Amino acid sequence: MDLHILDHRLRVTSISKSGLQNYTHPLIKLIFLRNRTRCKFFSLTETPENYTVVLDEEGFKELQPSEHLQVECSTWLPLNVISNGNTSSSSQAVGVTKIAKSVIAPLAEQHVSVFMLSTYQTDFILVREKDLSVVIHTLAEEFNIFREVDGESVPVHTQDTCNGLQRNGKEAPHCTVHPVMIPKNQFCVMSLDPDTLPGIATTLIDVLFYSNSPKEDAAVADDLECIKFFSFSLIDGYVSLVMDTEAQRQFPADLLFTSSSGELWRMVRIGGQPLGFDECGIVAQISQPLADSDISAYYISTFSFDHALVPEEDIVSVTDMLQDQRKDARC
Repeated sequence: MDLHILDHRLRVTSISKSGLQNYTHPLIKLIFLRNRTRCKFFSLTETPENYTVVLDEEGFKELQPSEHLQVECSTWLPLNVISNGNTSSSSQAVGVTKIAKSVIAPLAEQHVSVFMLSTYQTDFILVREKDLSVVIHTLAEEFNIFREVDGESVPVHTQDTCNGLQRNGKEAPHCTVHPVMIPKNQFCVMSLDPDTLPGIATTLIDVLFYSNSPKEDAAVADDLECIKFFSFSLIDGYVSLVMDTEAQRQFPADLLFTSSSGELWRMVRIGGQPLGFDECGIVAQISQPLADSDISAYYISTFSFDHALVPEEDIVSVTDMLQDQRKDARC
């Protein structure tokens, strides 16, 4: 398999719901006016707490500093696994299951934290730029590693990164088994032709910016039987959307497309309190047992919590699996 280090330098940010009105103009520009920005990697995810925005340096220039904008201090690099010659956008992704053992678990063992972003097309594993040499050294035996430079894929040789490399030299700490919550919403993972974005503009703006007041969102946060969650990504010209079935009904059915099976997904939300960015193994906590059971999953990290989407027909077995995991952690 090939591992590609993509030619994007990313920032992970959070916009508070009370301050959203200060950022609607740049966000609308980044979503709909591709010709007016040089941003090539943009993702916006709404949760009950805030809006997580992941974007490249060109897009980050559009967000003005304010008390409503939190910025994680690191620069992140997206990794993409390519197997059987498929490019990152040539077919629908199968989620983190197939990369759990080969990428996520080894990085957790080396105390490298990751930020995951699954889309309709592929799965991006974000790592801190400062951890890149450790990432390459850790994964070199399993993958042919390439780095994208000006549109070209350049092979990365391990010896190029080992000079001066100091592995952390310590065992990865025993990971906290975080509590999980399973809301009742059914979710869809979909895409559309970017040229048809104007056709859903008013609906998308309404769902993203006007569907809930802060007061209503606070009520949802207190009672998470159903959860407010909507994710929009526009990355290298490909659109991905994750929404629940209630939001889906607001969109024209003829413009959105999903897998041929039209599969519905259920969410596993990880974390009883905001997780932060420094702890390692959070993604592995969920992805590893799912991989062991051959259950496909999408995984979307946000500024405060992590979210895994699993097929609806597997939610009972996933619930039992995670309950057993917590029991074992107490022993």
